[in-house]
Amino acid sequence: MYLCLQILKHLARDAHRTIAIINEYCADYKDLFKEVRNYGCFNYLHLGIISTIKRKLLP
Repeated sequence: MYLCLQILKHLARDAHRTIAIINEYCADYKDLFKEVRNYGCFNYLHLGIISTIKRKLLP
């Protein structure tokens, strides 16, 4: 049972969608990322760049 959960955890999945223009731009780079988490962070990085937040920090 535990092995099945480990296998399911590492299967490919789709990234969360954000703003359409960011999704369209980042889609060209999707093949560069092996893990969906890294692609998701790439997506959120671009979302943060265009946001209206005054202080932008990268953790």
